[in-house]
Amino acid sequence: MKKIIRKVFPMLCLAAAFVLFPANVQAKNSETIKPGVYAGDIPLADMTLEEANAAVEEYIVSLETVEVTLLAADNQSVVVSAGELGVAWANPEVLEDALNHGTQGNIVQRYKALKDLENNNVVYPIELEFDITAIDRILTEQCKVFDREAIDYELIREDGEFTVIEGQIGYLLDVETSIDTVYGYLADEWNHEAATIQLDIAVSEPRGSVEELSMVKDVLGTYTTSYSTSGSNRSANVENGCRLIDGTLLYPGDEFSTYTAVAPFSEANGYYMAGSYLSGRVVDSLGGGICQVSTTLYNAVLLSELEVTERYNHSMIVNYVDPSADAAIAESSGKDFKFVNNLDYPIYIEGYTQGKKITFNIYGVETRPENRTVEYVSEILETTQPTAEVIYPDAGFNVGYVSISSAHTGYKARLWKIVKEDGVEVSREVVNSSTYKMTPRTAVVGVATADPNVYNEIMAAIATNDINHVRNIAALLTMPPAPEQTPEAAPAQ
Repeated sequence: MKKIIRKVFPMLCLAAAFVLFPANVQAKNSETIKPGVYAGDIPLADMTLEEANAAVEEYIVSLETVEVTLLAADNQSVVVSAGELGVAWANPEVLEDALNHGTQGNIVQRYKALKDLENNNVVYPIELEFDITAIDRILTEQCKVFDREAIDYELIREDGEFTVIEGQIGYLLDVETSIDTVYGYLADEWNHEAATIQLDIAVSEPRGSVEELSMVKDVLGTYTTSYSTSGSNRSANVENGCRLIDGTLLYPGDEFSTYTAVAPFSEANGYYMAGSYLSGRVVDSLGGGICQVSTTLYNAVLLSELEVTERYNHSMIVNYVDPSADAAIAESSGKDFKFVNNLDYPIYIEGYTQGKKITFNIYGVETRPENRTVEYVSEILETTQPTAEVIYPDAGFNVGYVSISSAHTGYKARLWKIVKEDGVEVSREVVNSSTYKMTPRTAVVGVATADPNVYNEIMAAIATNDINHVRNIAALLTMPPAPEQTPEAAPAQ
């Protein structure tokens, strides 16, 4: 009997299905979406696939005008529409599932699906996508304009008094992560109404504070050199370089480059032609004399016990500081004088010129014991006296031109740092070792002339290798001839 029932039951279910779902009803239902089926908030009951697609597309178009507010730096806002962000329908294939709901599986499964729709709606999600390129463009062109750099607190010194200048917080839009933020929110969390999205902004605090900079008042090191023998051009270069460095504030860990501070060496930057060292010779160049600025600063830095990270001696000895106490900079050779503020507090560099003297004061917070002193002593290790004079004939100048460069003694030297406590030496260390070239007295002599006799005479003088003799001959060769004497008239008869 049980076997008979198991054979008959499927046949009864099949017959019931034909009763419940006549053929014409099944055909109609396969062409339209069942009642109770939604795409998002859109009811799709009795719609064909084409009708449902049009309904959803219309809804997507309506979203294009919805406003989205993007919060940029310092809470500045940029309002755009979802359409400008490239809103689009990401899963149109979902309508196939909506159309097929209640039409797949066996008769019992389909029956159950349709009965469930009578009590509970089935909602298929509408997924959105956006144009990453459009988001990137909006962020870059409209939101990033609100970025601003952080400005550190500054110090100025006028009439012997310090004034603190307030700093400014900096903001920087992170475009890459903000693209992800905007896209992720709109695609996954957006309720399709007006929305506000906070972009990813990096905030940078300014360095310093009124309290910290108000402590900068102690002179850590000061040094002065004289340029009293300099001409007007060289003097102007020294004063210009000093002015460009004056007022520099360095926070702990900052490195200072003298070359960067005073370059470029151009007329537009305030420089004139003046003598400078080049390959063992003195030549005129824009900015000649700037090394006296870097040298004066070097000695103030040493006395302040800041960390020197780059320093070069001159190719030849200078006369405004002791050997090994100089610091050369040069554009052609890449020489620079650099140092780091290795202290725990900011430092301020004051530079000024007065009475053909240049001075640098370095201000900070004095933490060294009062009984401690530091001094620097130059030691000459070797001296090389100049050799015979050297004369350079130059066809670029006419006979009569003689430019003489003084001889320079060669030196090997080193600089000692000596620390004392209560007047007693407690340490001594070598700061640097320097070598300066010996250069003989030289002269550049003009030999250009159209007169072969004059040429031969000046070349013969040059062959003597005596600069004074050459100078005398050049003067004679260019001396104007004496006026002819007119004979006296005979007395009248």
